[in-house]
Amino acid sequence: MGTRIGIDLGGTKIELVVLDADGRERWRRRVPTPQGDYGGTLRAIAALVEEAERLTGAGARIGVGTPGSPSPRDGRIRNANSTCLNGQPLQQDLEALLRRPLRLANDANCLAMSEAADGAGAGARTVFAAILGTGVGGGIVVDQKLLVGANAVAGEWGHNPLPLPAPDDLPLPACYCGRAGCIETYLSGPGLAADHLRHGGEPLDAAAIARQAIEGQRASQASLERYELRLARALAGVINLLDPEVIVLGGGLSQIARLYEHVPRRWAAHVFSDTVSTRLLPARHGDASGVRGAAWLWPSN
Repeated sequence: MGTRIGIDLGGTKIELVVLDADGRERWRRRVPTPQGDYGGTLRAIAALVEEAERLTGAGARIGVGTPGSPSPRDGRIRNANSTCLNGQPLQQDLEALLRRPLRLANDANCLAMSEAADGAGAGARTVFAAILGTGVGGGIVVDQKLLVGANAVAGEWGHNPLPLPAPDDLPLPACYCGRAGCIETYLSGPGLAADHLRHGGEPLDAAAIARQAIEGQRASQASLERYELRLARALAGVINLLDPEVIVLGGGLSQIARLYEHVPRRWAAHVFSDTVSTRLLPARHGDASGVRGAAWLWPSN
């Protein structure tokens, strides 16, 4: 009783975790995602659930984190970078295959749920969780409840424009969504790499830029400083709108340790308050937070 299964459906891997009623992990496994194969993805999820329940007991409630989000109009997935999911009735198909109702949410919402429940945001009334990875997403939890919104896009700050464009931000980079100057085009891993290249740096990925900055390489130091300034401005907008007690960072760029010292120091100039008590913290559960948050879509009893 109270057992929950969380599934994180990613572009390269599918991960499953079993949590007991107290949030303790009982079993975990990950398998490769069948690339571009919607039917194969459904079968892989079903096989993982079958294996988990064979080992831990049947009848668990299931939550699924997915790229993109279900449309409030017809429940079909939209805006997923795993394009074989787009336009598919993922929740309905999984419910039919697994023969039970399930809960489904965007992966950033699952990060927010995990970190608000028993992670870096535990005990806070309002938590904003931001994914800084291949893309930029966000999720909002208030009083332990996920805020979805009328259009099911609450927290999707990555496709707002970067606030207060400075000369270093121009020309505005084009975004795959059809707009230009989206936060994602600056603050994602590919966005940092592209900015570094635009300013005369070598072709490097985000991890290499961060590593070179620590080693004192000037071009990479300058790129990381621009990144911190932009992140501070973008998160100041979140603070002015939501005023969260905690902002949690997940995704690959969340592992850059200096962000947690430098960004709060810089965001004060852009927050409409004489003091800023919002805390900026790394996800306590690291890259396991998404799959744990999918399980937390169900209450513990």
